[in-house]
Amino acid sequence: QVQLVESGGGLVQAGGSLRLSCAASGRAFSSYAMGWFRQAPGKEREFVASIHWDGRNTDYTDSMKGRFTISRDNSKNTVYLQMNSLKPEDTAVYYCAASTVWRAMSDDRRYGYWGRGTQVTVSS
Repeated sequence: QVQLVESGGGLVQAGGSLRLSCAASGRAFSSYAMGWFRQAPGKEREFVASIHWDGRNTDYTDSMKGRFTISRDNSKNTVYLQMNSLKPEDTAVYYCAASTVWRAMSDDRRYGYWGRGTQVTVSS
């Protein structure tokens, strides 16, 4: 099993940046693919990005390509989400999740472990 704790959320003005972190504890972090999802009030949870366990392959929702970057440091058991050029519509609770597979990573059913989320609020 793996336990996930997100941090780094907060309030930022439009155009600003934030870096989210997700610290994992438990066994074999490097064997998990990791993903970031977000959920805005009144909306369904949506896929943001994912990264393969070796860090070489990543995937993003089209609307976030070029603005968001997912990365990981397996020596620190941590996955990151760098968010630039933030927009008010990026306001949401951001969750990280872990998966033992690398297939259809935008489907939240692929992930067996979830953090509790961190709030990101972007003001206009």
